[in-house]
Amino acid sequence: MDNRAIGYIDSGIGGLTVVKQALLQIPDEQVYYVGDTARMPYGPRPQDEVLGFTWQMVNYLLKKDIKMLVVACNTATAAALPDLQAKLDIPVVGVIQPGVDAALRKSTDGEIGVIATAGTVKSLAYYNGLLQGNRAANVVQLAAPEFVDVAENHDYTSEFARQVVKEKLMYFKNHQVDTLILGCTHFPLMEGFIQEAMGPQVTLVNSGAETISTVVEFLDKYDLRHAAANPADHTNDEYFTTGSVKRFATIGGRWLDDKEMTVKHLDIVGDTLVLNESVTD
Repeated sequence: MDNRAIGYIDSGIGGLTVVKQALLQIPDEQVYYVGDTARMPYGPRPQDEVLGFTWQMVNYLLKKDIKMLVVACNTATAAALPDLQAKLDIPVVGVIQPGVDAALRKSTDGEIGVIATAGTVKSLAYYNGLLQGNRAANVVQLAAPEFVDVAENHDYTSEFARQVVKEKLMYFKNHQVDTLILGCTHFPLMEGFIQEAMGPQVTLVNSGAETISTVVEFLDKYDLRHAAANPADHTNDEYFTTGSVKRFATIGGRWLDDKEMTVKHLDIVGDTLVLNESVTD
């Protein structure tokens, strides 16, 4: 048993879709979360830069003595997961392989689509993983950075969001995919619109949700579960952002149904993230 928190990192708010699944599947576990909203999107950035930003978030959480790390960002997973797993002495889980495994299980014809950031698409992490699991698979990738912008800067439940999704996914009208991987943790915020655009015949795979199943396996494998007799008090969960505290709390509170969500600001000082509780906007 281990009552320490699980740490989650993302380029912004998208990783909260992973946290939401964690709160449903492993509600006894404490949550510490860092979203690097000030420097999102990560998708267009070079992998070395994403690697550096990822380590800054990780180093902040390590100071808080987390027991496991979830890289709740596809772009960061593609850029940093092997390095993190090689250098950290705690379990590290990324969001790509669980999504790959789920898509291979659910696809009926091996016709699999992937929507992700430009960085994730360019990395070929999903593409190579899917072909490794099924050499006969036909994998169609599409970079959809517009979805990240909608999730972070607009109302992801609006008619505007619906139209952005509909127009972007017209691309798949010429590709008969039976399964579509939501290869960015921001995208499940608009899952309803995505399903509407793709049609009921297409199975959506939420890579973030699938990731929590892997987290559960690791908790059991390494005997890290929070003591059942003393479950986590989620009023003590901690959320940090390098961007707007108010906006993060508004979007995060709505998504997690937590109107009392407390979010703290992290200043970017050189290569280090530093807590600044005086920032409230």
